[in-house]
Amino acid sequence: MTAVEIAAAVRSGQQSARTVVDEYLGAVAEGDADIRAFNLVTEGQARARADAIDSAVAAGRDPGPLAGVPVALKDNMCTRGVPTTCSSRILEGWAPPYDATVVERLHAAGAVIVGKTNMDEFAMGSSTENSAFGPTRNPCDTSRVPGGSSGGSAAAVAAGFAPVALGSDTGGSIRQPAALCGVVGVKPTYGLVSRYGLVAFASSLDQIGPFTTTVADSATVLDVISGPDHRDSTSIGESQPSVSATLDNGVDGLRVGVLAELSGDGIAPDVAARVQAAASALESAGARVAKASAPSAVYGLSAYYLIAPAEASSNLARYDGVRYGLRVDGDSTPDMNTATRSAGFGDEVKRRIMIGTYALSAGYYDAYYGKAQKVRTLIINDFASVWEEFDLLVSPTSPTTAFSLGERTADPMAMYMSDVCTVPVNLTGQAAMSVPFGVGDDGLPVGVQILAPALGEPVMFRAAAVLEASR
Repeated sequence: MTAVEIAAAVRSGQQSARTVVDEYLGAVAEGDADIRAFNLVTEGQARARADAIDSAVAAGRDPGPLAGVPVALKDNMCTRGVPTTCSSRILEGWAPPYDATVVERLHAAGAVIVGKTNMDEFAMGSSTENSAFGPTRNPCDTSRVPGGSSGGSAAAVAAGFAPVALGSDTGGSIRQPAALCGVVGVKPTYGLVSRYGLVAFASSLDQIGPFTTTVADSATVLDVISGPDHRDSTSIGESQPSVSATLDNGVDGLRVGVLAELSGDGIAPDVAARVQAAASALESAGARVAKASAPSAVYGLSAYYLIAPAEASSNLARYDGVRYGLRVDGDSTPDMNTATRSAGFGDEVKRRIMIGTYALSAGYYDAYYGKAQKVRTLIINDFASVWEEFDLLVSPTSPTTAFSLGERTADPMAMYMSDVCTVPVNLTGQAAMSVPFGVGDDGLPVGVQILAPALGEPVMFRAAAVLEASR
């Protein structure tokens, strides 16, 4: 059953939330030893929550649009009293004293949180291999990665452990694993979903969004978790129209561009073929399809891997062994700080902290971080020009299908190239999502990325629904 179907059955009394939750928890118990999607399964709390929902239904109250729907959370979203690790040793033993805004909104909508999912440490990675808890495997082929950094959430949905999961997307960390695992993944417009309670990686880029098996489920979840939040200063201050309300309006007359800079060199031929097939499907449904160009997008990866590490080096300075998490004693406070951070952070996090600190250092700020921000502005301006001609864009989500575990861990640049199609949208703050659209030559899923201007989610989801129906 889809999330929408589960909620309808629970709200009507046709099925109990407890039965639904027990079914999914059973699937986790049976299959997660092979996948390792979860860092923590909250069985007791989930069952208690399901019983409360069933009691509300019995009393004639409507629990909400996600009544009884099990949801898995990426382990960088604060959950009161429940360990939140970011898959890092440095947060060992820390349980937040509050819930993230998205968690509050899920609860208010009747959802049931079933656990915290594995991820690349502090969301830094593209394969979910940079985790203190070990790698997650792709349910489509357990010798392959699920993508990252939200690989645990994507794998949980793909494996049938939960119909919905939330992830965070800083440079593609929802869309890329969604593509590799064959599920729907949405990166909303920056500020549409509150970041309050999301453990920060790069604050000007991070955004929370859903993983689901269907476009309609993602639309429902996005309607639930989006909206203004006074606790997040970057939150968009006005409520936006429902995405679900226009889901079936089709694409007749829409102007769709195939983005040249994200569809050429470096894209595997089988992936490129699926993108062209998706463009043809949209054209057959009434859209006007043409080539589009945002020339500065080719510099997106270079700008991102200066801006994101710079923001990370600042955000991660708070993990010092004093306030929370891991503490390794030393002869002095600086010695303790150094010992704690050396033991608590993994290699990729250390690499990015060093890159970011260097980029921000005296004498190099203008040459690196400052120049990267100028490139970011060029990309924003190029996309602004594109949106004058097109309503939507399409591209690959990932340059390839899922690669083998360990294949790219020794080559950071090869790993970073996994994000080449996704990072431009994080730099611009606009909306994008990945929709599964067939398989590659190896039989593994291919995701097509749909890009929209800021707050263009209603139109973006209309195109996603057409692709879903035509695949």
